[in-house]
Amino acid sequence: MPAASTPVDPKNAIAYQGEPGAFSHQACSEVFPDMTPVSCPSFEEAIAEVRNGDAKLAMLPVENSTYGRVADIHHLLPESGLYIIAEHFVPVRIQLLGVPGAKLAEVKEAQSHTVLLGQCRKYLRDHGITPVVGADTAGSAKEVAEAGDPSRAALASRLAGDIYGLESLAENIEDTTHNTTRFLVMSRQKIEADPTEGPAITSFVFRVRNVPAALYKAMGGFATNGVNMVKLESYMIDGSFSATQFYADIEGHPSERSVQLAMEELGFFTDYLRVLGTYPRHPRRDER
Repeated sequence: MPAASTPVDPKNAIAYQGEPGAFSHQACSEVFPDMTPVSCPSFEEAIAEVRNGDAKLAMLPVENSTYGRVADIHHLLPESGLYIIAEHFVPVRIQLLGVPGAKLAEVKEAQSHTVLLGQCRKYLRDHGITPVVGADTAGSAKEVAEAGDPSRAALASRLAGDIYGLESLAENIEDTTHNTTRFLVMSRQKIEADPTEGPAITSFVFRVRNVPAALYKAMGGFATNGVNMVKLESYMIDGSFSATQFYADIEGHPSERSVQLAMEELGFFTDYLRVLGTYPRHPRRDER
């Protein structure tokens, strides 16, 4: 069960993975400042909170511009029973957090989630700091605060430092200035973007039939109908090297004739297809 000090109204709760102060917590507060964030120890439990009716929404990270795909998420989404209703982008500004009075020169190791460690490899290497994998970012900050060892630091958000009483020994140490994490907002209720209110993104998963050039043919409908595919990723399922599932994002709404034709052609060459959601295209996609 997620950590919660007081009962929350499920109709006003949004679940996320991690301890209070995680970047997912920050995303919840930015998008839904009036909702109650509910901390969960895993992505599976955050999803279960929504599926079981104990929370209205879940905020899940899916990819980072520096590190890449967040592990496990693409496996979990198709089986979650939930729908994507929105996307959000959080610029990840990583703080090196130490106990009060600690000095940067004293720090020998820095603990964080493996995804965050991958976003500041160069800084850690240049400063001779050993990366240590923790369960999550804010949880690492909590552990460092409890240990009270000036040679240990955490890589986390400024919010986590404030919550656990840590001091920032170095600010914004991410290896790239564009370092951004994309989040998806998940709901039990299928809520499609209004096609009259701006551009939309449609996300879906599919498996191609076992015939020659099936993937090439399946993708052809998007090209011939002028539908822009902004993401296509593959991953194995059921431990098989021959059973591959694909996750895709396209620009467009199912109500558009071009999207309908492209999806229809896709269906000819797939033996599994599930639309995960159609939601407003976030304006941050246009930033460089």
